[in-house]
Order: sequence, then C-alpha cells, then structure tokens
Amino acid sequence: MVTASPPGSGPDELLCSAKGCRAAAVWALRWNNPKIHTPDRRKIWLACDEHRESLSAFLGRRDFLKDVVPVEDRDA
Repeated sequence: MVTASPPGSGPDELLCSAKGCRAAAVWALRWNNPKIHTPDRRKIWLACDEHRESLSAFLGRRDFLKDVVPVEDRDA
C-alpha cells in the first residue's frame, strides 16, 4: 500500500538541528572549528526560532560560531 506524505514532510524539508526538534528551520548557523577546519570552511547547523539562541550560544562558547543568516541565504 502506498501512502502520500503530508505536505511539508518531504526529504527536502529543512529541519532544526536541535536534538528532537522537528520544526522547520528558519536560520542557518554557520560555523567552523579552527582546530580542524581551514578558516574559509563553513559547517551549517539549522535552527528554528525557538532554538536559534541556544544553538548559537553553544557554538559561541567554543568560538566556533561565525554568523547567523536566514536559512535561504545559507549558501551565500
């Protein structure tokens, strides 16, 4: 039996990176670990409005956070 997925639940949907969160991502937290990444390398965590601050703080305490941009600008 084939069932249709509900709208917005496809594999291309961008979800928050916070553990257990299934909310749509609206922010891209661009970061790198200077001990293992070159200065121009950027890793990306995605965040919903609720988790933007806590994820940013986590990365910021480690001096990993480079910038936070709207999710649609994540690759710019």
